[in-house]
Amino acid sequence: MSASNDTPAGRVRSTQVLSTHEQIVRALAQDILTGRLAPGEKLPLEADLLDRFGVSRTALREGLKTLAAKGFLSVKTRVGTRVTEPVHWNYFDKEVLAWQVSGGMDANFRRQLAEVRRALEPAAAALAADRRTVEDLAAMRTAVQAMRVENGSEYAFAQADLSLHLVIGAASKNPMMRSLASVIETALLEVFTLSPPTRDLRLHRDTVDAHERIVDLIEARDGAGAAAAMISVIDAGFGRVEAERSGSKA
Repeated sequence: MSASNDTPAGRVRSTQVLSTHEQIVRALAQDILTGRLAPGEKLPLEADLLDRFGVSRTALREGLKTLAAKGFLSVKTRVGTRVTEPVHWNYFDKEVLAWQVSGGMDANFRRQLAEVRRALEPAAAALAADRRTVEDLAAMRTAVQAMRVENGSEYAFAQADLSLHLVIGAASKNPMMRSLASVIETALLEVFTLSPPTRDLRLHRDTVDAHERIVDLIEARDGAGAAAAMISVIDAGFGRVEAERSGSKA
């Protein structure tokens, strides 16, 4: 990223002043997400945690309750507090996704996100083709135009890209689908900035054209075509990011 206004939302949040409760929850969540506290492992003794965070016993216990509610911890009498297996972690919690993003999106997480997008967004596009309104189409065209004119700021392009995907989710007229899209928007915005097409004029044009094709098919009420076009966009973006990540490690 170049300038401060190109900082993804997940990173922006990490620079904000956190409350004592948020500091405890976020620090322990990062320990769990990064494997410093492994599944099945007991948390450090309460006295050690109190010393680490310099907080009251009440504040610490409230923090642990929050983590337990998000699926990270299991609290049992005579057994103690242990880290749960990842299958229990609530990834459809905005805070959990924000923690994952701020800690770095590894290859496994990027693949999982792409799989969720492949399951969700083509279905949203197909529904949008059947249910979209004139206002929905206007919002989609506005987002596409914002993508087309933005060839400088990587973050601004990612925001326009995200806006289009969220508008399509809303145009599905399925509030549950729109809510799921909203939940993962922090992760989407981050992944959209990993390998932005604004770095190459031809790639930028082709990427915008591919997104515009989704809108064209939605306007034409071609649900199957819109779904297929959405899959192509998701796969192209995922492939571009993974190629760049692989190249940076070579």
